Amino acid sequence: MIRSMTGFGKGESKDSVRHFTVEVRSVNNRYNDIIIRMPKHLKYIEDRIKKLIKTKVSRGRVEVYINLEYIGDSDVTVKVDLNLAESYNKALKELCNHTGIKDNVTLSVLTKFPDIINTEKKEEDADEVWNCLKMALEEALDKMIAMRIKEGEELAKDISEKVVDIEDMVSFIEQRSPQVVNEYKEKLWNRIDELLEDKYEIDENRLANEVAIFADKSDINEEVVRLYSHMKQLIDTLKLNGPVGRKLDFLLQEANREVNTIGSKVGDVDIKKKVIEIKSELEKIREQVQNIE
Repeated sequence: MIRSMTGFGKGESKDSVRHFTVEVRSVNNRYNDIIIRMPKHLKYIEDRIKKLIKTKVSRGRVEVYINLEYIGDSDVTVKVDLNLAESYNKALKELCNHTGIKDNVTLSVLTKFPDIINTEKKEEDADEVWNCLKMALEEALDKMIAMRIKEGEELAKDISEKVVDIEDMVSFIEQRSPQVVNEYKEKLWNRIDELLEDKYEIDENRLANEVAIFADKSDINEEVVRLYSHMKQLIDTLKLNGPVGRKLDFLLQEANREVNTIGSKVGDVDIKKKVIEIKSELEKIREQVQNIE
């Protein structure tokens, strides 16, 4: 079953220390483009995240938003540089004595200086963090994929209906084509008869040759057969599992090629109208295929 490249999913997971919330959004893209936004101190597991996504998504732009909240003991330690604080205190007092400014050096003043108080993150177990995050990520991806599948089913249904309409129009062209030759023969005969006004004998062999040349130039049997084949392959491809977007796009290009050839070979007004209608339907399908994985 085909998948759309548009979807959204959200997942959550927690352990005794941390709570992850993950949101995944995907839109159409020619390639598998993965964008991850998460706390900087988790960058070391970015490759694991991308690897997991690639096992589930083969095409489309995937944006991942990861939020982390610590719910257990704080992973941040606070350290005070006492020697640096003493140096700042001494320097401030010397400044007061030198300038004659009377002031008391308070704790609030000292803590405003850089590097006296520093925060450091405790070293985390990478596997422990990944196992917790992985549960939330997989939940979000599964929900996103479920949405992509559902939308893909709707796309497949609509495309299939359009293919049926195209096949009906091709059938009209196929049935109309022989009539075009007969009409050309009749018009040619009437025109010659009108010009000669029964004064000269018509060379029927030459007339037959002219009709045969016209029939050969306007023969679209091969194009019609290939067009039917492309439509059948398109329907069969919609039933396949896995990424099919590129194959569908190729089939549509080939179908357009055959339709253009039919339009250039046949000057009949009714067939020309059908050619335009078929091209319009193929373009609608092409726009939908751009969003298929």
